[in-house]
Amino acid sequence: MFSTDFGKVSGAGLGLRRTLMDPLENEEAAWPDFLEVAPENWIRVGGRFGRRFAALAERRPLLCHGLSLSLGSTDPVDWAFLGEVRDFLRKHRVQKYTEHLSYCSDNGHLYDLAPIPFTEEAVRHVAGRIAAVQDFLGERIGIENVSYYAAPGADMSEIDFVNAVLNEADCELLLDVNNIYVNSINHGYDPLAYLQALPLERVCYIHVAGHYDEADDLKIDTHGADVIDPVWDLLAQTYQRVGALPTLLERDFNFPPLAELMVEVEQIRQLQAGVEIPARALR
Repeated sequence: MFSTDFGKVSGAGLGLRRTLMDPLENEEAAWPDFLEVAPENWIRVGGRFGRRFAALAERRPLLCHGLSLSLGSTDPVDWAFLGEVRDFLRKHRVQKYTEHLSYCSDNGHLYDLAPIPFTEEAVRHVAGRIAAVQDFLGERIGIENVSYYAAPGADMSEIDFVNAVLNEADCELLLDVNNIYVNSINHGYDPLAYLQALPLERVCYIHVAGHYDEADDLKIDTHGADVIDPVWDLLAQTYQRVGALPTLLERDFNFPPLAELMVEVEQIRQLQAGVEIPARALR
């Protein structure tokens, strides 16, 4: 396993971005329970920023959520990069590594997360790559349900595709509640029915975030705004089904002061405290 000696991940976390380093370093009272980073943003960072990152990572348990493994691509897995990820996970005693159920390369990096076609062939392809990654790391990883805006060539539903990949790869699920909400509006389905159809016993931890309202029937997953009430309600419903699992607030730009972000982190904690199912730490 990546880490067994740095405490359990529980409660409410925050994504560590460089914009937040100064306020987190100078804040003693209001701190999230854990931090999450994209490993590729830090693997080769040394010097002053590297030392600052290491110091922050010592203050709370650390999770890693990758951006460039490109699990759905037909390009070969970048094993050299994955080796760097493995070394990073061990060096910083990372509690869990997760990635997106998407792809971001096609003979070069696309710098975006593209949806995988919802097909049986794609299930076998991506599940095989996830299994190979897990074998290489010696650890089960978590795969995030992603937002998407078109599903060309689909011969199965989104929920059937996600469930088939999770089952065939025997991996865990990073459950993004905002993505469920966004997709439910954009593609016209019941978010609670989708949630209930997932194998919730596979959930390792949870993401919650804000999004952009392009139109009544089009929401864009941006991580650049406050979490809205319907998403908070869906998170509360999620806790009623899985318990108060560790939950991360994602924010990637339009950063308010840290104190305002911590209000949302505290709202996660309040929802967790109101759950009858006992809180669970990340496995």
